[in-house]
Amino acid sequence: MRRVALDLEPSPEEMHRLVAAAMARIVPHLASLGEQPAADVDGAADVARSLVASMPRAGRPVEELLALLFERAVLKSFNTAGPGYLAYIPGGGLFASAVADLIADAVNRYVGVWIAAPALAQLETNVVRFFSDLVGFGETGGGILTSGGSLANLTGIVTARRERLPEDFLSGMLYASEEAHHSIKKAALLAGFPPSAVRTLPVDDRFRLRPDALRDAVRKDRAAGRRPFLVVANAGSTNTGAVDDLDAIADVARDEQLWLHVDAAYGGFFLLTARGRSALHGIERADSVVLDPHKSLFLPYGTGSLVVRDAGSLRRAHSVAADYMPPTQEDRDRVDFCEISPELSRDFRGLRVWLPLNLYGTDAFAHTLDEKLDLALWACDELRRIPNIEIVAEPQLSLVAFRLAPEGRSAHDLDALNRRLVERVNARRRVHLSGTTAAGRYVARVCVLSFRTHRDRVEQAIEDVHASADELSLS
Repeated sequence: MRRVALDLEPSPEEMHRLVAAAMARIVPHLASLGEQPAADVDGAADVARSLVASMPRAGRPVEELLALLFERAVLKSFNTAGPGYLAYIPGGGLFASAVADLIADAVNRYVGVWIAAPALAQLETNVVRFFSDLVGFGETGGGILTSGGSLANLTGIVTARRERLPEDFLSGMLYASEEAHHSIKKAALLAGFPPSAVRTLPVDDRFRLRPDALRDAVRKDRAAGRRPFLVVANAGSTNTGAVDDLDAIADVARDEQLWLHVDAAYGGFFLLTARGRSALHGIERADSVVLDPHKSLFLPYGTGSLVVRDAGSLRRAHSVAADYMPPTQEDRDRVDFCEISPELSRDFRGLRVWLPLNLYGTDAFAHTLDEKLDLALWACDELRRIPNIEIVAEPQLSLVAFRLAPEGRSAHDLDALNRRLVERVNARRRVHLSGTTAAGRYVARVCVLSFRTHRDRVEQAIEDVHASADELSLS
């Protein structure tokens, strides 16, 4: 009888065969990303229902399982790794990071405490130090890698709460613009604050938080006996790509004794470029900054980070003793990640950042990000040439928001028209766009961020917007 299940401890030959079988699927899949639809979810619900099953008592052949994945499951999805994915904030998926994860998962070393794997913990510490230095935090800075911006925002808010508020913290007030990511409100709720503790503030005509509105709200809350303690600034909002005037907000935070938390999940790594450093000037004055390597560093989903000006603040917020834990490190270069983050058990996620940065060098990432800045500007200029297209949000980084706005249509009709515009563009399957609401209007968005997206694909996006806009204008 043919044995279809590997032993839990496979032989070297079986390990080679398993990896070779996976690579035989992975390589052609990645090689064909440009030819695959930018999104294909037609019939995806039926496929999902067909896969409902309990776990088998006996194993199945690896070829059968890989066929299920690559021929049925993977294809019925948004092609987030492909060059045509211009929706939301695209992720990356560098293959070098996948190799790093294979290594990290295979050696399966624990890096939550330094003493368990000092050299590997040091590699992750090097990554965090690079992020902290990039922001401009200097020798006192530090941070952690997280699963993404949501957990990083939660950790930042909890840290600020512990640093700035007493144990009875329910009178604390947080401030964010209407452009802030929804994870800010969720993080505040998870940190123990009622919904009323988050003040949503207006933005200017570039969708940036208004410093005057922040100052006014803080003073009103303080006069009413509340405790203002934190403001969130955007360094590349998900909605419109807005970058707040970080220097001006830092001035208010200084004057009003607020913790300044900058959500740079999308935009932070543009600091590798000259234009990015100019756009994000003032970020070095923050108390904490969120950066998502799985966005503008092109890494796989599940890679976020939080860096703080005072590394000690993370430890004061998260350190808890236990008899079964080994002695913690006092040397700032010997970091116990479990002491400065919510996690004790965690993967060795630093390797998926360290390997590509060392394999390619930071200049390669900077060059690629500069290309995305150029492509967004080019796309904006080309969109402006299309009849009846209105640019709602000019690129401040690599995102442009626009809408089809022929004269004589009501606001309700224009919203419906632009929903159809996004649907028509996406139906062509060469690119995938997303929409949102900005200044009370439904708008389409192009976000250029994938390392696989180049001029040819953005040209296709413009062609499809133009053709779809012409069709709708005639209907």
